[in-house]
Amino acid sequence: MATIAPPPSKRQRREDLERSQIQADVIPAPIEAGSFKARFVDSDSNQLAEVVEIPLADASEKNVSLLLNTLLGRDKDEFTPYKFRIHLPGSDVILDKYPSPSEFLAVLRAHGVANPFETTLTLSAEPQSVFRVQAVTRLSHKISGHGQPILACQFSPKNSKFLATGSGDCTARIWDADTGTPKCTLTGHTGWVLVVSWSPCGTWLATGSYDKTVRIWDPETGKPIGKPLTGHSKWVTGLAWEPYHMWQDGAPRLASSSKDGTVRVWNPIVGRADHVLSGHKGNVTCVRWGGIGLIYTASQDKTIKCWNAADGTLAHTLNGHAHWVNHLATSSDFVLRTSYHDHTRNVPETVEAKRAKAKERFEKAAMRQGKVVERLVSASDDFTMYLWGDPNESTKPLQRMVGHQKQINHCSFSPDGNLIASASFDNHVKIWSAKDGRFLNSLRGHVAPVYQCAFSADSRLLVSCSKDTTLKVWNMQTFKLAVDLPGHEDEVWAVDWSPTDSRVGSGGKDKAVRLWCR
Repeated sequence: MATIAPPPSKRQRREDLERSQIQADVIPAPIEAGSFKARFVDSDSNQLAEVVEIPLADASEKNVSLLLNTLLGRDKDEFTPYKFRIHLPGSDVILDKYPSPSEFLAVLRAHGVANPFETTLTLSAEPQSVFRVQAVTRLSHKISGHGQPILACQFSPKNSKFLATGSGDCTARIWDADTGTPKCTLTGHTGWVLVVSWSPCGTWLATGSYDKTVRIWDPETGKPIGKPLTGHSKWVTGLAWEPYHMWQDGAPRLASSSKDGTVRVWNPIVGRADHVLSGHKGNVTCVRWGGIGLIYTASQDKTIKCWNAADGTLAHTLNGHAHWVNHLATSSDFVLRTSYHDHTRNVPETVEAKRAKAKERFEKAAMRQGKVVERLVSASDDFTMYLWGDPNESTKPLQRMVGHQKQINHCSFSPDGNLIASASFDNHVKIWSAKDGRFLNSLRGHVAPVYQCAFSADSRLLVSCSKDTTLKVWNMQTFKLAVDLPGHEDEVWAVDWSPTDSRVGSGGKDKAVRLWCR
């Protein structure tokens, strides 16, 4: 008969547990001695500084960023953080993820660079925001009030204190994000409120509805400004305010797109349409008002049209998609949305100074090789996206972006204009280079269709919302999941990241507004 060993005692089990929790010392791999030559270029391939030799032991991304700032002659308090991409010599391969010093040689040799010590590497330097937004990590407020699902949400650009939401209960509401309490209820629509949009100055709020009307509101009082803007024969699908630096005499204009196939350019002050942009043969799904005087519209007729904002005439038609175009984004969306509001919170005192600051921010964000260029990306039901350049130079796309396996519902440029994010019904978010449309990474984590995504103001983080009832925050440095945010009780249809701080607002089928913070 076999002898069975007695079970371990309580003391033995405790000692085994303690030993298992002690982390063994890890001896880092030695960094091979040597150095390499680095040539720094900007996003337009212009050389920034002289070629320098960098020791491998000091070749971390942080140290290389400090070196470049020193070469550019900046004072310490003016240093700009950089992210680097490595262009491999003799090929078109670009390493998007900068390796650590201990991995540097191995990564280069794995990509065919036999002797890095005798090679000059080109490092593309992309400036990062000087401020940093922290990832949201917890639910700060769950606010009830809407009687039907929430269909749209957007933070105010002025100070991000207020969040506006539109709902199937025929109302829009403004919430105080600091206290998690309702500020005012905007009543008057007789159909679902499908879209909400703050003016760039933050002093007006526009809403578009299933009842075919557009309404303008005073967010301080919750009272309507003027009469409803009527003229569309079907429901309103999108809203876009005129960029602040293009306002004439302080009077803004507003563009609205509709299921009726038209876009109307309104003068809210007098309550009438200045122009009716008709030319699409199907539902206009999205409208964007660019900073160079063009209005961009996307339609279910598979086309994108560019209109002259001044007189409402058709300037260009962009063809390429094989199915409905669902969404548009421009590289200047963020700076046009926030106008003269930035992370410094220094608001100019006069209208002229505000307009000058808004124009300066736009031109800085859109400047490419000494020229203001506004790029456009379109997302479609044909599972593809197209990246478009200046339509005045060419109506052909710069890149056809393929990879999604189902319809693409939403797309967005990062505030710094370097990345594009796309949300699809294939459960994935994909990240692309905004410079050339090159695929960078897939963000896998959602288990159901992804409806929307939004970048943080510093472009380092991305939040996405899904049918799987969760929000997820992604790190744009590593393209990994940073934080998983369960908390909704049903599908999450709308999400927005505050343009000035670490705060996210979301809403969906469960009818409750949720505010998230760090």
